[in-house]
Amino acid sequence: MSYKFLLFDLDHTLLDFDAAEDVALTQLLKEEGVADIQANKDYYVPMNKALWKDLEQKKISKQELVNTRFSRLFAHFGLEKDGTLLAQRYQFLLARQGQTLSRAHELLDSLIERDYELYAATNGITAIQTGRLAQSGLAPYFNQIFISEQLQTQKPDALFYEKIGQQIAGFDKEKTVMIGDSLTADIQGGNNAGINTIWFNPHHLENNTQAQPTYEVHSYQDLLDCLELL
Repeated sequence: MSYKFLLFDLDHTLLDFDAAEDVALTQLLKEEGVADIQANKDYYVPMNKALWKDLEQKKISKQELVNTRFSRLFAHFGLEKDGTLLAQRYQFLLARQGQTLSRAHELLDSLIERDYELYAATNGITAIQTGRLAQSGLAPYFNQIFISEQLQTQKPDALFYEKIGQQIAGFDKEKTVMIGDSLTADIQGGNNAGINTIWFNPHHLENNTQAQPTYEVHSYQDLLDCLELL
């Protein structure tokens, strides 16, 4: 086994963010008395993804993302709302969602049995990610959980991985691999930090970015097989 330290992205790799977002967003919109919930979700979801991309590229701050996404949403439909208050309520709702991708627990069980050290390495808001991990039952699998808000840097910045390495006993880049679904965050981040990567690509997407994954897998079984061969 050439790898010892497995750094796992969470959303869309282990946690089902789409399901969690849908439940939390639907509840928030109901509480705000929104009539056409689907129209609001159809606008919010791509807007939110675009804002997170802007954050990755350091075009906006996390505070701007968090405190303006809901005011932007309601402004699109001609309403003025306090984005900060809505953000706080949404975070409360989202932190209570623990949906995982199918067989995520089985995957982590198998990796623990093979004596890997597992670490969560996620971009996100601390209260939300720790809450969702607790709800999902995945938290105990990880030796440590690293969240961008706590580290004050995020993927794909090499500093994100540098700070992680400083907190892992015996950390060795050569024995470390980053596993995640995002080319621009997980894979590019690994490239920037000089860490090997495994691109989790269950939907067989094309790589139209500059990121270069060391390996590509399309399922959890592929991931287990890949690690077994290394």
